[in-house]
Amino acid sequence: MGFIEDLFYGNIDAQAYNPEFGAELKKKLNDLTELEKQISDKLTGDEKVLFLKYMDKYIEFTSRSLLDSFTTGFKLGMKCAFDISR
Repeated sequence: MGFIEDLFYGNIDAQAYNPEFGAELKKKLNDLTELEKQISDKLTGDEKVLFLKYMDKYIEFTSRSLLDSFTTGFKLGMKCAFDISR
């Protein structure tokens, strides 16, 4: 089976886990989680609500940014493949 067929049948996971970065990313996520907890614990009332809204919007932004980066990279890869195949 070729690459295109693997992609079509879902045998290729574009979001596959990369073990090279796993430990580093886990550490950074733990650091972020701890800092978020420390900040959240210090805030009360409206401040805490505002911080949680900020965090929600930041997550939305990051998710959209990652999707945009993935899409841009995929399009660039397809342009390279198309150019090479000519």
